[in-house]
Amino acid sequence: MEAVSELPLEEAIFLNSTLNSLYELISAVPGSRLVISYLKTAYQDDPFRIALELFLVFFAIKYMMAKKYKPHDNAVKLTKKEVDDLVDEWQPEPLVPALSSFDKFNLDTTPLIVGPQSAKAKVYGHTKPLLNLATTNYLNLVASEHIANKAIATLRSYGVGSCGPPGFYGTIDVHMDLERDIAQFLGTEDAIIYAQGFSTISSVIPAFSKRGDLLVVDEGISFSAQKGVQISRSNVRYFKHNNVEDLERVLRDIETDQIKKRLTRRFIITEGLFANHGDIAPLPKIVELKKKYKYRLILDETHSIGVLGPRGRGLTDLFSIDPKEIDMLVGSLCTTFCASGGFCAASSEVVEHQRLSGSAYCFSASIPAMLAVSASEAIKLISQQPSLLKELAERVTVFRQTLAHKSLESLIKMSDPEGQACSPFFHLRVRSSFLGSRALDSEVDVSRENEERLLQEVVDECAVQGVLVTRAKYIYDQERVCPRPSIKIHVTTGLTKKENEKAASVVKSAILKVFGRWRK
Repeated sequence: MEAVSELPLEEAIFLNSTLNSLYELISAVPGSRLVISYLKTAYQDDPFRIALELFLVFFAIKYMMAKKYKPHDNAVKLTKKEVDDLVDEWQPEPLVPALSSFDKFNLDTTPLIVGPQSAKAKVYGHTKPLLNLATTNYLNLVASEHIANKAIATLRSYGVGSCGPPGFYGTIDVHMDLERDIAQFLGTEDAIIYAQGFSTISSVIPAFSKRGDLLVVDEGISFSAQKGVQISRSNVRYFKHNNVEDLERVLRDIETDQIKKRLTRRFIITEGLFANHGDIAPLPKIVELKKKYKYRLILDETHSIGVLGPRGRGLTDLFSIDPKEIDMLVGSLCTTFCASGGFCAASSEVVEHQRLSGSAYCFSASIPAMLAVSASEAIKLISQQPSLLKELAERVTVFRQTLAHKSLESLIKMSDPEGQACSPFFHLRVRSSFLGSRALDSEVDVSRENEERLLQEVVDECAVQGVLVTRAKYIYDQERVCPRPSIKIHVTTGLTKKENEKAASVVKSAILKVFGRWRK
């Protein structure tokens, strides 16, 4: 009994000695007394807190001492022979997908122009120049000796390129002169120029419309505008092409939906002269709806600037609308102005915002000085010689009258058949009734590829007879609403009246000849 009673006493002495030794060891560590004092005070005031902190300390120690996980610990280890076998079997993915037969067809039928662009182009494979109906050189300013001499003089003074973005060191006096000339020509407060025509509208839209904002868009807009809408990541509502009744329906529905939602920036986006359809937007009605429902309007005048209106100032000139009622007028310098790049004309606040937020303005080198001067001179010539616009309108009227012949009524459909605004280009599309009459027994409908091949036969026949025309080209899988295949005719004053009449007659005879023999 005595031995049993002494054993707990010995253990107590040992435990007490151990704890004292441990306490002395901890106390020897600098700052340990402060820690012990903190623990005692914290335990008395908030025992749960000290318990949680001790748990976290022990968890951290355990985590740091645990075995580290490596992603490839369980990977199967292969022998050198197995690795070599796998390498031999591996087949890399092609950098580009294999061309389909239709892709090869498109490449093979693309004309190659040899030499400078002109109204009479030299095309590879043809001994004589072809009358060019595939150019946007509507007023033939590319052939102007005055503009060419100005461009050469500028080239000798400034060199070829600016080698820098406009916001850094790429802006020089001729760029500022061009911006001023564009603003004065259109009647806006200010203007900004971009280096690429395609990226102008696709930069302007996302510069103002962001995620959560609202875009009401004509479903027939060009591919570049579609990309701008996509990049903006805004909420998008489409209305039927050139249908103001459907536009008002969409605006009315949005007004009902937005009653309890936060206020956002809202824009209507349309084109002046539609690249994919060749028709003109009903601008007066759109402006009326814009004011009624309190929207901003972005108008893409890429193809209408320099050709529509009595002074060539686009849709606002055609419909006698104050340009300041359009929030943003966007256009291209690549067509009538015989240069490169694009512009946005608007109020000073809108323009200055783009100098910091327009991605294509901030991150692209500015256009060469000689092209800026060429565009400025083209604007001056159009302002000083309004007869150029009358001459173009006459050429367009004659061409349309030739293709409106009764013999073609059952074969083709011409875009904007009235031609009330003298659009300098138009699309020729095969009538559905004709395709239905020539469909094979095994076909429900004539395929798009076969329709394209039919139109290419017309293009080839025109080339044989000395006229260059082309099919309209689209990126089929990226267009929101891809238009039907067509031949796109561009009228130019670079051809004389007789040459214009001859070209129209050649197109007419080629259609009759090819359509008459197709699938017979």
